[in-house]
Amino acid sequence: MSSLSQRPAQAVVGIPMPHESAALHVTGQALYTDDLVVRTRDVLHAFPVQSPHAHARIVSLKVKPAYDVPGVVRVLTSEDVPGINDAGVKHDEPLFPDVVMFNGHAICWVLAETLEAARLGAAAVEVEYEPLPSLVTVREAIAAGNFQGIGRHLESGDVESALASAPHVFSGEFEFAGQEHFYLETNSALALVDEGGQIFVQSSTQHPSETQEIIAHVLGVASHAVTVQCLRMGGGFGGKEMQPHGFAAIAALGATLTGRPVRLRLNRTQDVTMTGKRHGFHSSWRVGFDDDGHLVALDATLTADGGWSLDLSEPVLARAMCHIDNSYWIPNVRVDGRIAKTNKTSQTAFRGFGGPQGMVVIEDILGRCAPLLGFDAMELRRRNLYQSQHSTPYGMPVRHAERLEACWSEVLSSGAIAARQAEIAEFNSRHADTKRAIAMTPVKFGISFNLTAFNQAGALVHVYKDGSVLINHGGTEMGQGLHTKMLQVAATCLGVPLARVRLAPTRTDKVPNTSATAASSGADLNGAAIKNACEQIRERLEQVAGGKLGISPKDVRIVDGTVRGIVFGGEELTWEEVVHAAYHQRVQLWAAGFYRTEGLHWDANAMRGEPFKYFAYGVAAAEVEVDGFTGSYKLRQVDIVHDVGDSLSPLIDLGQIEGGFVQGAGWLTLEDLRWDETEGPHRGRLATQAASTYKLPSFSEMPEVFNVRLLEKAHEDGAVYGSKAVGEPPLMLAFSVREALRQAAAAFGSAGTSVDLPSPATPEAVYWALERARSGGE
Repeated sequence: MSSLSQRPAQAVVGIPMPHESAALHVTGQALYTDDLVVRTRDVLHAFPVQSPHAHARIVSLKVKPAYDVPGVVRVLTSEDVPGINDAGVKHDEPLFPDVVMFNGHAICWVLAETLEAARLGAAAVEVEYEPLPSLVTVREAIAAGNFQGIGRHLESGDVESALASAPHVFSGEFEFAGQEHFYLETNSALALVDEGGQIFVQSSTQHPSETQEIIAHVLGVASHAVTVQCLRMGGGFGGKEMQPHGFAAIAALGATLTGRPVRLRLNRTQDVTMTGKRHGFHSSWRVGFDDDGHLVALDATLTADGGWSLDLSEPVLARAMCHIDNSYWIPNVRVDGRIAKTNKTSQTAFRGFGGPQGMVVIEDILGRCAPLLGFDAMELRRRNLYQSQHSTPYGMPVRHAERLEACWSEVLSSGAIAARQAEIAEFNSRHADTKRAIAMTPVKFGISFNLTAFNQAGALVHVYKDGSVLINHGGTEMGQGLHTKMLQVAATCLGVPLARVRLAPTRTDKVPNTSATAASSGADLNGAAIKNACEQIRERLEQVAGGKLGISPKDVRIVDGTVRGIVFGGEELTWEEVVHAAYHQRVQLWAAGFYRTEGLHWDANAMRGEPFKYFAYGVAAAEVEVDGFTGSYKLRQVDIVHDVGDSLSPLIDLGQIEGGFVQGAGWLTLEDLRWDETEGPHRGRLATQAASTYKLPSFSEMPEVFNVRLLEKAHEDGAVYGSKAVGEPPLMLAFSVREALRQAAAAFGSAGTSVDLPSPATPEAVYWALERARSGGE
């Protein structure tokens, strides 16, 4: 067992605890970025001028009429940028564009004394456009050959020979939609400049260091002149990994030019129409099976809808390609990936980061092909699960593959799946207009950033003279419980009660050069960095305590704030006494911690290597009931067994599994993004701009019975205290819901009916699918 993963007997980690800010959340006392405005004097408010065209050249921009509006102080345009007019890391996202690339694109920003004055000022700005041809759908981009970024190719084995000799070969296409993040807190930033020109920006961002970098290059200053802080976010889900940078830069630019604090907060419609979503994909595929139902070959082309700029589309595509196998051994694989350029918001990170888009392709294939092969879909999936001797198509050994089987078996037994299948068959035989089905799907999800350099983290830990502890790390809190886990890690490593530890807000002048809180790696990276810092301090204190107790430092034990030797009944000291003594001996009581994930190597061009530290596993069974008259359905029961290693905080992890599953079910069944595809004046306009038109999961979509269990005896060597990531993997457990809907729709037809089910599988989509099943697929 590694020192990183080794857990002491009396640990604070592993104890079920509520979220560290839970009481503040439910009482409304938790502060978010925009709450700081009322605590700041003389704030100016920013409002955008948005394009009504999907693609157009700006012929003229007249801002003078805005100054006639009472309260307007400044209109920000490209001429005001002292540095680089770009908000993206790929230098393809002008902050103030000459050519608008999507409907809703911000052209300039108005600053005013009140938000209403800023809104009226923006309405007064006069813009003349020259409309240009636009591509709104991924199919239009494919037909036009309009791609961006670097295409990728992944291949292992001999696909053509395997398909030629396979007794069963199928082919098809599958296009599936993106997803709106719809976090509760929209994008917001508050920027101030002090007397020395130091820029301080409060931002709702998952990536403060990159927000800092973008602000610096827009303003033409060094990074040390910019400090970014993130108190907490009201949700992020990947939508605040890249998207907040430009908004923070606008606020910082306004504050620099006016000398006054500038607040930028998007309303819901602005946030939905201006920010990126989960990438929708188009896929085409050929697949081969042997007579026993084993996958022998897969040939697929994945086309991601990147929107108007690259953003994170390249790594999203790469992760999709690396996850097209999901949990299944496919000896011969060929996958080509490309990124379509369309006149829509620049699509971005979303929980799962391409993994769901790759995995849904193979799940769709298995769901379609099972009836054609004469197999029960559950059995077809089980017999194709990875075994311990297998490697992925990109050459990474599938370590702990036996956990897939363990999760599968536990769901089968704890969920009484066989008995319920018999009950469902009996129910369906008696009900012509209502059908039920149960489906099981697995998850194998790689944990680490695609880009190896991002797999590093820092932390800063202070022990004060009174024995209290302050920790600061590079991760951001978006409600996922990261800070709760980090408090538990610090208390465990130092051997003090949790009440002695406090956590400071994430900010770039405390821990520099941080990676985004993303890729499910927040606890792995920052927890290891905190542990490293705490170990440095603890080692020094053990030296001090050993001297006072007259024993070897290696024999010192610090547990729950009490310091003693290993000898029973020996002298004891308090944590505070040892800290006090250390200070008077001039022993350093603070430390900077660092961690880099070991064992990663990845050739992005060859798509070969071991890009992940480990795989997270899980299995879900979902039972649905579908109404044959409307296609409406209800989720009757869900049973999940998920591998989180040795949990750092079980209550937090259970919440993440439940929330991720429901969000995944929303993507696959409810959340239907619609852009205007007509040739009229509203072409490219997002029609689903609010909760009134964009259906989100609610309590009515929750399963009536929701059983979630953590896989036991799942210690992960080489990860902090033996834990595993839990942020993203549970989202893909929701494939079970979509596959259950497919099987329920098929039950309206004859035995062996194969159902082609769109995604999202809305009630309307399910209705037309079951109608096709009723009519024999005609």
